[in-house]
Amino acid sequence: MELMVAMAITTIIVTVLVSITSIALDTWNRSRSELRASRQGKAMIDTIARDFESMVVRRGNANEWLSAIAETRGIGRNLQSTNASRLIFFTAATDRYNGEIGVVNRDRGGDVSCVAYELQYKDPLATGATGRFETFVMSRLLVNPDETFARLLGTPDLPTAFTSFAPTVSNPENFVCENVFQFSVTFNIQVSQVNGTTTTLVNVPVTVGSNGGVNAAQRFRILGSGIDTDAAGGVTPAQLAAGRLTSMQISVTVLSDLGVDQLRTRSFSGNQQAEFLAKNSYQYSKLVQLPGM
Repeated sequence: MELMVAMAITTIIVTVLVSITSIALDTWNRSRSELRASRQGKAMIDTIARDFESMVVRRGNANEWLSAIAETRGIGRNLQSTNASRLIFFTAATDRYNGEIGVVNRDRGGDVSCVAYELQYKDPLATGATGRFETFVMSRLLVNPDETFARLLGTPDLPTAFTSFAPTVSNPENFVCENVFQFSVTFNIQVSQVNGTTTTLVNVPVTVGSNGGVNAAQRFRILGSGIDTDAAGGVTPAQLAAGRLTSMQISVTVLSDLGVDQLRTRSFSGNQQAEFLAKNSYQYSKLVQLPGM
């Protein structure tokens, strides 16, 4: 009887210890996933924010200075990204000339670079589009000022002029971060509405992609003559064109490593996608002020 009682008590204690250990490991794994996801989200947001904070636009010409086009092709395999954009714009990036600004024979004096961002589903270390460890990869290509001046500045159609550079955006050396399931860029435009003798300033947010609701746009361009977009915005195209870009917001969804592993082995149907994202993704956003735009 004593032996049976001792075995029962031992069994209870072991069961409790296993349960506590399991809960602790699950909490640790979730905390680790959230910490790594936050690092990925911060890396992407901070990189894009720095480029936008030093964005270069010149008025009074027919040139295109920024091109944001919603991605229509499917990005992903078993689960496709819900929103992404191809961004191309001019900026005074501080990492031009490989960060060797002011170094003799390295810095050639240019200060305006062209930068492009693109989201793909690929192995971040593979040179092609396939690989063993595919995930959602964010890439950034910086074109140095010399090539920017010779081949990209002064063009009325920036994406067409950028065609020769486009295949190299996803090269491994242009890797920014991984597991970025989707990202949205919202441009806040200050529009003047005149009613008789009264002028009212209205803020119109325009989100590039399918997740922007009423103000969703498939394209957003900044020209030397004004803003060009297909968003409705509740104002006239002429008012939008004459508007002033005051700020932009970057929103990203980052998947956990466990979630990415699941993507490689399972498919989704019905409400499974929403449930999967709620459990395995994290949301981050940042507002970037754009003075003088």
